[in-house]
Amino acid sequence: MAAPAAKKGGAGAKPAAPAAKKGGPAKKKQASKRDAYTVSGDKVTRTKPVCPKCGPGVFMATHADRRACGKCGYTEKSKKQ
Repeated sequence: MAAPAAKKGGAGAKPAAPAAKKGGPAKKKQASKRDAYTVSGDKVTRTKPVCPKCGPGVFMATHADRRACGKCGYTEKSKKQ
């Protein structure tokens, strides 16, 4: 003879969570690697600043008041104008 199945819910059960909101915030456009370089003739030049700690190949994000490396966290504050 099998044991009866445990009863779901009951006195100690948690109330159901509210349904998740649909939609949400708009997704931001990812910066492409194409934006980090410019090609003029046979030369390829970097347009974004490079992190001095990580070296070439790791670009820094340019914000209104600072430049920051996404890999190591190095930050340079911009000069006030």
